[in-house]
Amino acid sequence: MTDNETSNDEPRYKVQKIIQQYDLNSMGTELESRWLGEGTESSSLRDLAAYFNCEVLKSALSDTERPQFNGGVKNIYRLLTDDNVSRGEQIRVQKSLEREDINVERLTDDFVTHQAIHTYLTKGRDIEKSESTGNRLKSARKTINRLRSRLIAVSETTLSNLRETDVITLGSFDVFVNVSVHCADCGSHMSVSELLTNHGCECNADD
Repeated sequence: MTDNETSNDEPRYKVQKIIQQYDLNSMGTELESRWLGEGTESSSLRDLAAYFNCEVLKSALSDTERPQFNGGVKNIYRLLTDDNVSRGEQIRVQKSLEREDINVERLTDDFVTHQAIHTYLTKGRDIEKSESTGNRLKSARKTINRLRSRLIAVSETTLSNLRETDVITLGSFDVFVNVSVHCADCGSHMSVSELLTNHGCECNADD
């Protein structure tokens, strides 16, 4: 498929439809380049979905008084989609968008999932991506570290709230999250980082 995503053909995939709807004419090539890691580190499908949705949101906001929205496009997207955002915060940003004549329900329906991105790239643009072992290990490490950091942040926020409301007594504190793996077959016990660095446990050590 060429970079021209605005042909008269009926779009077959949701991503292609949204690209046309929001005039994101070079988005197809951009997604392809980011996924394949051309000139930069390869982006995950989830990161591509978030990037795509932020571009959709940016397009929707292009005719509004955007400065009134704190934190920019990425923060607005987070407030609309993050499960950790309170309902009150979501309602506040939704009402702000509605005052700018943005149909929030229609907008969020236009957001796509990482599966939709994958379908569009592999079927709509006929892209094949073969990940090397090194890339897959790097991606796995990145995913686990991201979840670990999120757990630490959520724990810190929760404990701080409990302390401030006098539910618990707690002085200055740090939260540590260590993820380890125990193999029942060989008895090895190591951190996830060590497991990935060593390419596995000790099951095949004598092979």
